[in-house]
Amino acid sequence: MNPARLAFKMQLKPGVAEEYKRRHEAIWPGLKILLKEAGISEYSIFLDEDTETLFAFQKVSGPGGSQDLGNQEIVQRWWDYMADIMDTNPDNSPVTIALREVFYLE
Repeated sequence: MNPARLAFKMQLKPGVAEEYKRRHEAIWPGLKILLKEAGISEYSIFLDEDTETLFAFQKVSGPGGSQDLGNQEIVQRWWDYMADIMDTNPDNSPVTIALREVFYLE
């Protein structure tokens, strides 16, 4: 079975793009392990610098994507860590908008 491809967008607060990048360059090893163990691979996040909108893409061979891991303590701590620089929900999870795939070239 081929992995599913998921994409979603998130929103940064103004002027924090470099801080967002810095935090992800130092992603916690335990979080990285959890993502891999959950079947998430090829996880990329792109930035539209004009709108400060983030576009995320990931391949998923498990039951869900990264946003489905909110019951994990390390994910909740990461959300808390990132909440000051992103638009978030009341539980500090990032506000995400799923994107529908309309084209794919293998």
